Amino acid sequence: MRPCVTHLTFPLQLLILAFGAVRFYSTSPFCAVRGFRVSFMSNQRQQKPTLTGQRFKTRKRDEKERFDPTNFQESIVQGLNQTGTDLEAVAKFLDASGAKLDYRRYAETLFDILVAGGMLAPGGTLADDMTCTDFCLFKAQEDMETMQAYAQVFNKLIRRYKYLEKGFEEEIKKLLLFLKGFTESERNKLAMLTGILLANGNISASILSSLFNENLVKEGVSACLAVKLFKSWLSEKDINSVAASLRKVGMDNRLMELFPANKRSCEHFSKYFTDAGLKELSGFVRNQQCIGARKELQKDLEEQMSRGDPLKDIIANVREEIKKNNISEQTMIGLIWSSVMSSVEWNKKEELVTEQAIKLLKQYSPLLKAFTSQGLSELTLLLKIQEYCYDNIHFMKAFQKIVVLLYKADVLSEEAILKWYNEAHLAKGKSVFLEQMKKFVDWLKNAEEESESEDEEAD
Repeated sequence: MRPCVTHLTFPLQLLILAFGAVRFYSTSPFCAVRGFRVSFMSNQRQQKPTLTGQRFKTRKRDEKERFDPTNFQESIVQGLNQTGTDLEAVAKFLDASGAKLDYRRYAETLFDILVAGGMLAPGGTLADDMTCTDFCLFKAQEDMETMQAYAQVFNKLIRRYKYLEKGFEEEIKKLLLFLKGFTESERNKLAMLTGILLANGNISASILSSLFNENLVKEGVSACLAVKLFKSWLSEKDINSVAASLRKVGMDNRLMELFPANKRSCEHFSKYFTDAGLKELSGFVRNQQCIGARKELQKDLEEQMSRGDPLKDIIANVREEIKKNNISEQTMIGLIWSSVMSSVEWNKKEELVTEQAIKLLKQYSPLLKAFTSQGLSELTLLLKIQEYCYDNIHFMKAFQKIVVLLYKADVLSEEAILKWYNEAHLAKGKSVFLEQMKKFVDWLKNAEEESESEDEEAD
């Protein structure tokens, strides 16, 4: 006999009723929808777990450290005060401190202290609110030996901590901009140190751009410091090494900017640095100016030729440039030859290029003649022709025909041709070109002998 539901306890009754309801819905055609509704409603009633009363600790590496150079400065100053003037001990102290102190973060502070004894405010004055030291570059003796020792300290530090290299260059640039805030002695020491560092390759010559600051140039500070800097640099390296470093960063043509615009001339630069004992630097800049003038002149020549300007106008312009820039006739004939040979696009066939060259040189022979009034100029032209024919393979067989053409046009004399043949030729293509010229040279010699014999008979 089945028990009646009413006789059961109330919780059990609820359980049975719920079970029956589930069976009813499962057999009903609306079971899917109703089942979804039941499930959805039951999920809504379910409480989501929450976290209360808990706090996560932030890891130290995730906390942004506040920039505070004071403690860093005190550590460096204390170490320098302990080592004193013993620069070997200073180098060891700096090497060891890099493992404990954040050089990467406080590179500017570090270099300020080593140079000036403390942190520098804008303009070059020392910050008053921080501890300073007297054991620094600006307080050292003003002589090359001491500056070389300080350069070694910086050299060792940067070799040990390579990441400081860029920051060190930026520091030197900044210090050069602060020159007006330093005393004359401090400027001299900075100039001497910078020259040594440049010679040793510790910094790039691009740092010289700071000296082109308008205020420094206007007051003559830049030129004055440059004298000390280049003297120091040239005491370590020769002018060729200095020139190479300047060219590498495009500073070789900017040294004139050390002077105000109204004094920016080769003559003024040469006199200023020659009087200061830097004749080599004056010569280098003068040579650079000549190179620049020659490049401009060659460009102008090529433009005049491409426009088809009359030869008399071209000759007049060239003579004016010679006088203006003090260019020798030998240099000029080389420029004219290069300009003439660059004025056309050459045929790639060897048999046609000779004909093309002869036609062109006939046109410009009066221009070449105007600037070969000296035997040395004629010889220079011959050497330029030899070099050009050797460097351009299609012209190898054209050499003799070009020389004969210019001989007939009175551009080249027999004396110059014989001198070239006998002793003054280049090694480039020597055997080929001498063989080409042999018959013509023999003819010149015979003509010369006949002329001498006729003169003797006339006497």
